[in-house]
Amino acid sequence: MNAIPSVDLRDYISRDPGKKEKFVDEIGSAFENIGFVALSGHFLSEDLIEDLYSEIKKFFNLPQEIKKQYEIEGIGGQRGYTSFGKEHAKGRKVGDLKEFWHFGQYVEDDPALKVSYPANIEVKELPNFNKVGKETYKMLEKTAKFVLRALATHLNLQETYFDAYIKNGNSILRPIHYPPITEEPKNAIRAAAHGDINLITLLMGAHGRGLQVMNHRGDWVDAIARPDQLMINVGDMLSRLSNNKLKSTIHQVVNPPKEMWGSSRYSIPFFMHPISEMPLNCLENCIDQEHPKLFSDITAGEFLNERLIELGLIKKEA
Repeated sequence: MNAIPSVDLRDYISRDPGKKEKFVDEIGSAFENIGFVALSGHFLSEDLIEDLYSEIKKFFNLPQEIKKQYEIEGIGGQRGYTSFGKEHAKGRKVGDLKEFWHFGQYVEDDPALKVSYPANIEVKELPNFNKVGKETYKMLEKTAKFVLRALATHLNLQETYFDAYIKNGNSILRPIHYPPITEEPKNAIRAAAHGDINLITLLMGAHGRGLQVMNHRGDWVDAIARPDQLMINVGDMLSRLSNNKLKSTIHQVVNPPKEMWGSSRYSIPFFMHPISEMPLNCLENCIDQEHPKLFSDITAGEFLNERLIELGLIKKEA
């Protein structure tokens, strides 16, 4: 496949059984073949998107000494600020050419779980930053819930299979700033080739060139969404759960042409994670003689911990 398929979530949440079935078929086929889809009809308003971009640009424009105050040691970058070049892709030593912020879960009705997650960090210089971030988080989480319901149907599971696992899940909203490139990068690109850890990723900001997806032939395909669309892809957790029926596709963010080095790029992925206890054991209905079990049993929490060590964000315990 050389193009990213498009789907409209309004078809799924309509009361028309035919449209709903069409959406399930289209997103299921896209995720089996290339692992990416461009989705319109989500729950983000134009005003909220505009407000979010305004707030994150204000934050990344703050002096570095102020931003560094929000880089919290000892939590693996799970909340607050992560400075330029600190994260690298699995298997690479060179840091990506980006800085970013993390908003985390706003736990409801579960005091014990609330204590187990790091607290969200308040940016005192920007009075609307956290309010806008929380509202965006909630709308993307709501969108992801319906996408996962469609995928549960596609996998012949109960439609609400994922609901209990994603309620208060360890999801992350990550506004990313790729600063202007000032000199020829040495072996570094804005985000090196990688697969995502989580169940699904919902990406805002894939409107210009930069994001590329590797198809089954090993070719890099430009993944460009319309301004009203989110780019959504399968993560490694969902790939494991479905015994690779749904594909977690390798993707990257390449450096722009030299004439565009002077411009910043912003993207805002929402990484939908379940609660740590969710088993990622391959579903029985995804295993047969032609598709033997590919992955060992593991929980979402154990898998996440392994990957954060590989990414250099937390240290392995001795």
